[in-house]
Amino acid sequence: MTADRFRSGACETPRHRTVWIEAGPAEGPLMIFVHGWPELGIIWEHQLRHFAAAGCRCVAPDMRGYGASSVPTRVTDYSVREITADLIELHDALGAAPAVWVGHDWGCAPVWSIAAHHPERCRAVAALCVPYFARGATAENMIATVNRGLYPMEAHPAGQFDYWLYHREHAGPAAGALAADVRATFAAMYRRTSPDVIGRPSKYSDVRSRGGFFGPDQRAPVMARDETMLSADTFEAFVTAFERTGFRGANAWYLNDADNAIFAREAPAFGRIDLPALFVHAAWDTVCDTVHSDLAVPMREDCTTLTEAVVETGHMLMLEAPDAVNDALGRWLDTVKERS
Repeated sequence: MTADRFRSGACETPRHRTVWIEAGPAEGPLMIFVHGWPELGIIWEHQLRHFAAAGCRCVAPDMRGYGASSVPTRVTDYSVREITADLIELHDALGAAPAVWVGHDWGCAPVWSIAAHHPERCRAVAALCVPYFARGATAENMIATVNRGLYPMEAHPAGQFDYWLYHREHAGPAAGALAADVRATFAAMYRRTSPDVIGRPSKYSDVRSRGGFFGPDQRAPVMARDETMLSADTFEAFVTAFERTGFRGANAWYLNDADNAIFAREAPAFGRIDLPALFVHAAWDTVCDTVHSDLAVPMREDCTTLTEAVVETGHMLMLEAPDAVNDALGRWLDTVKERS
């Protein structure tokens, strides 16, 4: 099923345009799925189908900088503050009934922010791979949790988050290399993860010393699409979308740490989240390594009602293990219903 097999919608305000796809009954309980980097709303196709069949209204927007949604030109337009405001406008357009918010990767930051700043808009919140940081999802806060047994300070001062600093220090070349051959970029990035990556430094831990994501070539190597990840139609949707937008907007999400920390501090109750919350660990994720590092520790202190689940897969868990992800979300939602 590709984007044209889902219903589509759009909302536009003076500050932003958001487009989305959706499935399920319009009167069903609202679930909003928020994608990360570099993704599109269609990344959630397996979850949309599954929870729509269970009677939920499932909505997956293309986020700011992606797809047919607005692609502003200023770096400051990509702060979590602005992206959270986009989701509030989307939520209003959908009727503003309290929703279950689900995020992956960078999509977790605004989802957690909705829960912290606007709990009245939430039934519950779920995050895949990126845990909650009440002080802000910044590079510095994440680097503080690095497993120094695997990443000695002298060799890997930023640990697996070295790529984040590369975005910060070389924004133009980072976007240019990804856009040089979009088809090759997505074929290289969207590949199934093997468990043998555990215990080895992430390929993203030396991006700066290698001179970029793809080294001196400054473009992705040509390889065949991993057919177990994105379908041919969804892969083509990604290529078409990013050939149009490029990566500057998507990459700018990495460039607003200072304001993101300020915004986090503005949340009531010091950012504590009392809503039902689910965190899904990807056991073979070498960047958002929440199993073999302390990355998830701050979240456990800042979420009152937290459920955790572990899926044995890599970072793209909604593609690599969709049934396991759907099962984890479904079992948790059953407990949320019992509390309601």
